[in-house]
Amino acid sequence: MPLPTPSQEVTRWLDAFGASLERQDITAATELFEPQGYWRDLVTFTWNIKTLEGRPQIAAMLDAQLGSVQPTNWRLEEEASLADGVTEAWLTFETAVARGRGYLRLRGGQAWTLLTTMLELKGFEERKGSRRDRGAQHGVVKDRRNWLDRKAAAEAELGSSRQPYVVIIGGGQGGIALGARLRRLSVPTIIIEKNERPGDSWRKRYHSLCLHDPIWYDHLPYLPFPDDWPVFSPKDKIADWLEMYTRIMELNYWGSSEASSARWDDAAQEWVIRINRAGEEITLRPKQLVLATGMSGIPNQPQFPGMENFQGTQTHSSGFRGGQDWVGKKAVVIGSNNSAHDICADLWEHGADVTMVQRSSTHIATSDSLMELSLGPLYSEEAVASGITTEKADLMFASTPYRALPDVHIPLYKDIAERDADLYKRLEQAGFMLDFGDDGSGLFMKYLRRGSGYYIDVGASELVAQGKVKLRSGVNVSRVNARSVTLSDGSDLPADLIVYATGYGSMNGWAAKLISQEVADKVGKVWGLGSGTNKDPGPWEGELRNMWKPTQVTGLWFHGGNLHQSRHYSLYLSLQLKARMEEIPTPVYGLQEVHHTQ
Repeated sequence: MPLPTPSQEVTRWLDAFGASLERQDITAATELFEPQGYWRDLVTFTWNIKTLEGRPQIAAMLDAQLGSVQPTNWRLEEEASLADGVTEAWLTFETAVARGRGYLRLRGGQAWTLLTTMLELKGFEERKGSRRDRGAQHGVVKDRRNWLDRKAAAEAELGSSRQPYVVIIGGGQGGIALGARLRRLSVPTIIIEKNERPGDSWRKRYHSLCLHDPIWYDHLPYLPFPDDWPVFSPKDKIADWLEMYTRIMELNYWGSSEASSARWDDAAQEWVIRINRAGEEITLRPKQLVLATGMSGIPNQPQFPGMENFQGTQTHSSGFRGGQDWVGKKAVVIGSNNSAHDICADLWEHGADVTMVQRSSTHIATSDSLMELSLGPLYSEEAVASGITTEKADLMFASTPYRALPDVHIPLYKDIAERDADLYKRLEQAGFMLDFGDDGSGLFMKYLRRGSGYYIDVGASELVAQGKVKLRSGVNVSRVNARSVTLSDGSDLPADLIVYATGYGSMNGWAAKLISQEVADKVGKVWGLGSGTNKDPGPWEGELRNMWKPTQVTGLWFHGGNLHQSRHYSLYLSLQLKARMEEIPTPVYGLQEVHHTQ
């Protein structure tokens, strides 16, 4: 008999898997996986973002969840493919309350990886396509209110006579993307942003800033960037886009507003949030609170002896506005991450005498290499032409479990090391301390594990290699003087400006500031995988800690990351919030534990 085609192989697997789940034969279902196979679930089975590693974990999840999930109708969505002994396929399925989509990899007839994701809730689908609003009431209507009248009335009511169900603190790309998803799901939402306009957090950053990620990676939900948009977006174009986006998506965006405090009212089962909105004190009482303050927390402002005596200007990188005021001046940048490199380049371009103080080794990956070897297969013009939509790319990107990612990335970064060997050699000759991560898995794993220690090179590395940006590596700051910085080797660096590119704390720092330290401690660390590597202590979590999923604090959520993560994971967070608003049962499996030794 001829061997089955890839599609036939997948269909047989799905038929067997679906049948075993319907008869609740957990043993049969788990035996369809490799012994160390992976199942990554985005909300559908776990009401969580959870990766099950190996048959025992998969069996435990099914034992707890299968009765309520009631999965059915597993179908191959399009023709499967086979390469290097791995069969890959798109699939669809349903649960008792939702419709889902998945991605399957088979090796030797068993599942190596399975991704299941929630697409929509049955009965609470987005208002789109055939479900879109009519928009007009034809005929003659006395005292007619047009669209603008209704919009103005709804905006005036929300937050006064009618409370939002969700309040999002933070109006950057994360808050805006989530707000757009929630609006499409008819969830009353207010976004709180201290800046006046959407995008101001980008506008206020240093003059030369551009995104380091290519455009195909950075679309917002529903509205992709125009096809003539530059590959690397300047900050002010992003700012204008975010402002336009909030208007087109009709978001309830409260600019010039700041939350001063928040507390949980246990009796009412809601938050009490104090807002200063353009000088007016307002109290909001939502059921759900989302901190969408990016992937980082409060800036890490180091404390060195003598800082109070410095007679020049010193600022954290988050407060740096550009090099235009430092022509002919001496600048010292403490740090060697993305911000440090960008700021050094900006200062050099404006004629400053710049020195970078590199305290620890840093991973460098050129933007061109990342585009060609890493992101290109999923996020590029060629990928789009081959039929890989943004949604497909996001799911394929998400389909590899974090545990397996290093094995995928180590050979990739070996290729990058060969491709850019000349740059690395010249950087090392200049004294720059290079690394490729604790295990050689490179930039993205560093980003997931601790969110720092890397630079996507868009030009600053050449300045360092050529000595145009001076470098002091393997040293730290011993003290700050009136007009200089003393390093740990005893040398002095004259300085008119000191920029501390020293990163950020955990996102739960915002919870401590807004709510209480007790609540922040109950949440635990935000971001990181628990990989046991430098700055990412264990135990292993298998997913980013506390991001886009339920936390140990009722009604408190964290959302953020880069533009790609803000777009992709806003879908799953919005569905979790919508389900709770509609009182759909959401039995959470595998709620993250708090480990106080972190």
